Amino acid sequence: MPSGMIYARRLAVLATSAALTVTGLLATAPAAQAAMPTPVSAATARTYLAALTVKAAGSTTGYSRDLFPHWITQSGTCNTRETVLKRDGVNVVTDSNCAATSGSWYSEYDGATWTLASDLDIDHMVPLAEAWRSGANSWTTAQRQAFANDLTRPQLIAVTDNVNQAKGDKDPATWLPSRTAYRCTYVRAWVQVKYYYDLSIDSAEKSALESVLNGC
Repeated sequence: MPSGMIYARRLAVLATSAALTVTGLLATAPAAQAAMPTPVSAATARTYLAALTVKAAGSTTGYSRDLFPHWITQSGTCNTRETVLKRDGVNVVTDSNCAATSGSWYSEYDGATWTLASDLDIDHMVPLAEAWRSGANSWTTAQRQAFANDLTRPQLIAVTDNVNQAKGDKDPATWLPSRTAYRCTYVRAWVQVKYYYDLSIDSAEKSALESVLNGC
């Protein structure tokens, strides 16, 4: 191989190595706040929303949280809840069982900051009961488990526990985060999850989503 080509290849390898190093540093740097996967843009969310099936919400007959196996093991001793707490917090320290013993968490829904993991719930962006009423009642257990533990879509986020409990299984027509600065992100995430899982929406839910998205 000519020396010029060898030199060019070495430069390319060095550049790739440097890029991986920078990427690694960025990936391990503590986040300033919750690091839920960034949802699709408002424009994409509007496109997704227009494609969703609109129909009356179904019944909760037969529903149980146990039908959505959640907080499964993700890696080592860490389950889904512990993985999200570690992801969404700053300077999180865990014990040998992966339980968070210290750290700081900023709740996007209400703007509160917490230093005890017990003050946080892991919210399902689209609640399990809401998913059931929107089509998940016909899923297999494996599909419901994947939904309840989805770390790839913007479906799980650490938030103040009583705020999550106040949300319950409500959709955006009846509940939105009190922190208005987060509402655009919230509805973009909601639409993305519903679209990915081919879940339906009711008319009031669609109107609420459109209203927020129009201001994004």
